[in-house]
Amino acid sequence: VATFAELQLAAPVLRALEEEGYTTPTPIQGRAIGPLMAGKDMLGCAQTGTGKTAAFALPILHLLQTAPRDMAHRGPILPRALVLSPTRELATQIGESFAAYGRHTGLRGVCIFGGVSQGKQVRALREGVDIVVATPGRLIDLLDQGLVDLSGIRILVLDEADRMLDMGFIMPIRNIVSRIGSTRQTMLFSATMPREIMKLADSLLKDPVRVAVTPVASAAPMIEQSMYMVPRRMKSVLLEHLLQEAAVARAVVFTKTKHGADKL
Repeated sequence: VATFAELQLAAPVLRALEEEGYTTPTPIQGRAIGPLMAGKDMLGCAQTGTGKTAAFALPILHLLQTAPRDMAHRGPILPRALVLSPTRELATQIGESFAAYGRHTGLRGVCIFGGVSQGKQVRALREGVDIVVATPGRLIDLLDQGLVDLSGIRILVLDEADRMLDMGFIMPIRNIVSRIGSTRQTMLFSATMPREIMKLADSLLKDPVRVAVTPVASAAPMIEQSMYMVPRRMKSVLLEHLLQEAAVARAVVFTKTKHGADKL
């Protein structure tokens, strides 16, 4: 696919893409958007930076824009698309992408995640939204409070599924999926495809289209890498020693948790 125009996306979506300066799809966008617009389930192997978010956001916006809402339902608009994301930061980025690409569609969305008051999120749901982007923990919390109705969901996306499994979200994911009707389009994207992900995909997807793209980049050959195997109690001592070396002018240190970062 040479241009987004060839994909025959809804006019409001194409207009937003033109305003964003996007003309040529990335490999995953070119391979995924067409089948997704046709309503196919998808199993995608792609990392952040490949254009994966637009690969599912654009066809979702197209499908919601071109499909009529259920006017028989009384009350606020029920969400029709749900995107599950492992972290608050990624959920926010996905929500911003939907807002940018869907600015001319009239579709409404909300991001649901923990660490903040739920009041604003609940108000948005009560006013009615078409798209929900959520982390599993907060979504389960709101479901248990009876504040979210997923009966109208017709499109489900699991983004960065391997990270969600690493973070222990497998049972919350299955809990959420059990509250969604079986008549739906499901998309699962993961940077890796371990056995657990394939097992999850087999249980959720129906005759999926499989799309895999090469990572944008890996560690450059010129970068020297090394590992020190030390007991936990020695980690901070070793770090201090390494940082005192004259060769270290700038450093980035990653920790497992926020608490660990504060303590370090």
